Amino acid sequence: MLIVHVHVQVKPECVEAFKAASLDNARLSVQEPGIARFDVIQQADDPTRFVLVEVYRNDEAPAAHKEKAHYTKWRDTVADMMAVPRQSTKYRNVFPDDAGW
Repeated sequence: MLIVHVHVQVKPECVEAFKAASLDNARLSVQEPGIARFDVIQQADDPTRFVLVEVYRNDEAPAAHKEKAHYTKWRDTVADMMAVPRQSTKYRNVFPDDAGW
């Protein structure tokens, strides 16, 4: 499993629009065979900060995800909503192992 945390800081006036676009993207993303989980989380003490937690079944799934129309729509829709460029960090799961998913 490959887990990607995408950190996003949104302009205050764009929070609700960002959430709506990201929820649409997440709902479609979890239908992809290569995606095990796709969470949109919002920081409790700063509503302009989000983390997208993307859990991929294999190393090829992120590239396949980025080819989907719903991803490119999300990317283009939220581009001007970000206060700073988004950043991502990649992780490998230690526990649970693949059998737990």
